[in-house]
Formats: sequence, C-alpha cells, structure tokens
Amino acid sequence: MIALGELQGCSKRSVLEPLVILLSPFAPHITEELWHQLGHEDTVTYASFPEYHEEYTVENAVRYPVSFNGKTRFMLDLPASMAPAEVEAAVRSHESTSKYVGDLHIVKVIVVPGRIVNVVLK
Repeated sequence: MIALGELQGCSKRSVLEPLVILLSPFAPHITEELWHQLGHEDTVTYASFPEYHEEYTVENAVRYPVSFNGKTRFMLDLPASMAPAEVEAAVRSHESTSKYVGDLHIVKVIVVPGRIVNVVLK
C-alpha cells in the first residue's frame, strides 16, 4: 500500500509493468485489465516475473529510537554499518542527549543493533 501511494500519478511503463506482474497472483482480474491498458495483447500470466536485485533491498540507514530510562525521547538516523560502540558514541555526542541527561549520570547505554538505544540514568 505504501508503494502504491508513492507511485500515484506515475506513468512510466518501466515501473508499472513489473508492478502489474508482481500483483497478478494476488489480484488477477484487475491486473489483467491493467495489463491490457498498458498495451499488451496477451495475458499477464505469460509475462516473466521480474528479476530480484538484492542491492535494491539492502537498508543503508537505521532509525534508532533513543530512550532515557525506558522513555523514548528522540529518533536518530545512523548508517546501518555502524558497530554498537559507534552507535553509543553517536548517542552520547548528540545535542539532545545532554538535555535529557541534565544533572544525572549515565549508568549504562544499551544498544540493540538495528533496533533501539536505551540510556540508563541515575
């Protein structure tokens, strides 16, 4: 549904044809109509399935929710290739961290790679 929202108003044949082929097992009747509107005389069931390219599906960035004592305070976008120690250093150096730490001390920083960062304060 997100992809369809992003493609609203798209008229590029190179984008629409593979999309119709991908949707054909799930919505055969409407994709058959769309296939004919794209100018094809044969049925969409004879079209070859698009090739899978792994480089298009790899996430390059991760959006980390940063929590202080279990309460999410801000989101931080970081490269997916960062090690947990680097993620911790980025959180510690972020300008919002000093605002939420205040007079307290950081006891522990828990980094779940690709998921969340929790800062324990005391």
